[in-house]
Amino acid sequence: MTRSPATCRPADVPDGETVVPVHAVRPEGLDAIRAGLTEVQSAFAEANGFAAEPGQIVMLPGETGKVAGVLLGCGPADADHDREIRMGHLASRLTGGHYRLASAPSDWTDRLAAIGWGLGTYRFTRYLKETPDVPVLVLDGDLDARAVRDAVEATALGRDLINTPAGDMGPEALHAAAQDLADAHGATLSAVIGTELLDRNYPMIHAVGRAAHEDPRLVELEWGDPDHPRLAVVGKGITFDTGGVNMKGASGARLMKKDMGGAAHALALSAMIMAARLPIRLHCLLAIAENAVSANAYRPGDILPSRAGLSVEIDNTDAEGRLVLGDALAKATESDPVLMIDFATLTGAARVALGPQLPPFFTNRPHLHDPVSRHCLGERDPVWPMPLWQPYHSMLRSPIADMKNSGGSFAGAVTAALFLEKFADDRPWMHFDVYGWNPTVRPGHPKGADIYAVRGLFAWLASGGLNTPMEQPDTR
Repeated sequence: MTRSPATCRPADVPDGETVVPVHAVRPEGLDAIRAGLTEVQSAFAEANGFAAEPGQIVMLPGETGKVAGVLLGCGPADADHDREIRMGHLASRLTGGHYRLASAPSDWTDRLAAIGWGLGTYRFTRYLKETPDVPVLVLDGDLDARAVRDAVEATALGRDLINTPAGDMGPEALHAAAQDLADAHGATLSAVIGTELLDRNYPMIHAVGRAAHEDPRLVELEWGDPDHPRLAVVGKGITFDTGGVNMKGASGARLMKKDMGGAAHALALSAMIMAARLPIRLHCLLAIAENAVSANAYRPGDILPSRAGLSVEIDNTDAEGRLVLGDALAKATESDPVLMIDFATLTGAARVALGPQLPPFFTNRPHLHDPVSRHCLGERDPVWPMPLWQPYHSMLRSPIADMKNSGGSFAGAVTAALFLEKFADDRPWMHFDVYGWNPTVRPGHPKGADIYAVRGLFAWLASGGLNTPMEQPDTR
């Protein structure tokens, strides 16, 4: 796969290898940088029109004609939303070599700059005959290289899983990826597969996946000290979504290899937690199925039982992710977690509301909106709080079942979250409706698969987030 180290210590640099300095510059700092350049380099930068505008790159020549330095434009601070992650733009333009961040804007941190660099070095190379060399950023001795690599590699893991086409990332392959992660960190993995889902009371996971040629399954990873606070991380793992009987059109189906992106996010967060050995009892649950069409596919109008005891009328078979998550969330509640977090590529409505870059964040503990959002923003990994607007439960009413699985065309992200809330059993719960995909290239975010909110959530958890009182404060 593509998880090559993108950072190293000075001692790791091969003998004789030149380490090229990088100067990340805002317009107001340009004069100071030019003062430190040779006359030829300053003239070269000016001749190339370098004004420290966002994304500008100039490779400075040395006396021998080789690259002796790099200028990276960052633009003015009030318009630089990418900040340190902008280093990924430079890394994505380079092939091989060793570099170091020699100077940067005062509002940058070296750690996030290194993470931004690593995010930009990502290449999905599984199907390529020739693969480019990855540029390496040499880290200062005071920087925690392992923490940087953990963040970059967890993101690369998730991107790899999403980028892999469904022909090679079906239920069995996604299960195997979870097993590989469990083996790497000494975690235990178990699974309930195929008709055993009915015997063990996961009827909605079974219904969604029963028409596919690979069996649906619930995969569970357990790790950590049982005496530590228990965290359940739940991921939607629909390895391909045809839409079922309510079949998608060609444009809608084209990207549906990414519909297991929730599971990829869950595994990425789990990887960071285990690599850092956070004091957490981790329970990762992946609801895995392919939503296919065959003679035994579930249909609009069917009534499904669920693990939580609620009956669900199927209004639309393309609203399948919430069904598999419902059974997985119900299972997660049974272990009495301090908090449940779910990730899902759940609704197009979330993209209409907030676009591809900003995942909506729902929680039944609204006092958690602020601390989680602050940590995510601090990691340049933003989310946006959205309401669990209770009056919209009326959109999910069914005359013949406890609820429907779709609320219609209005407030689709909200009604999907309200559906999931029913399976959280009033326990502390967060829901992230992620896109898992970049339609265009951005600094640190190549076109294709991507992971959102995970670095920010990890920062909140590492700061002791599970020790936050989980009951809503009385504000009367």
